[in-house]
Amino acid sequence: MYKIGDRIIYGAMGVCDIKAIGPLDIKGADRSVDYYTLSPVYQEGKIFAPVNTDTYIRPILTKQEALELIGKIPEIEEGVFEDNNPRLLNEHYKIYLKSGDCVDLLRLIREIYCKSQRAKKNGRHLGQVDEQNMKRAQELLHNELACALEIKPNEVSDFITKTLEG
Repeated sequence: MYKIGDRIIYGAMGVCDIKAIGPLDIKGADRSVDYYTLSPVYQEGKIFAPVNTDTYIRPILTKQEALELIGKIPEIEEGVFEDNNPRLLNEHYKIYLKSGDCVDLLRLIREIYCKSQRAKKNGRHLGQVDEQNMKRAQELLHNELACALEIKPNEVSDFITKTLEG
C-alpha cells in the first residue's frame, strides 16, 4: 500500500500524487472501503481509487531508472500492427497505453513513428487514430520522465536527444 505524499502512475491517467487515504466522505459511498484520493500532476481534478483497485498503479521511475530507460531507447524495438481498421488499431494502441509500462509506451511511440515515416515516403499522412495515440503515449511518457528527472515535460525530448548523443 502506498502512503500520502507518494507520487504514482495511476493507469492511463499518468502521474498522480496521493493526497489522502481512507473511506470517502461522500453521500452513498461505502464507508468500509478505503480509497486513494489522487491529484493528477499535469491535469486538474481529483480521482478516487479504491486501494484494492484492478487499475494499474506503480511508483514513478526514480531518476536513475529514468536515465537507464533513456539509455536503452535505441535497443527498444517498435511494436508491429498492420491493420488499418480504426477500431482495431485503437484497441491495439490502448493495450500499450493501459499497461503503465514505459517500455511499452516507447514501443508504441516507435511503432507509430515508423508508420509515419512509411506514410511520408508514400506521400501520405498518419491517420487521426495514430496521431492521437502517439500524442497520448508521448504525454504519458514525458510526464513521468519529467517528474523523475525534475524537469518540465516540454524539456524531455531535448533531454533525451542530448543524453543519447552525449
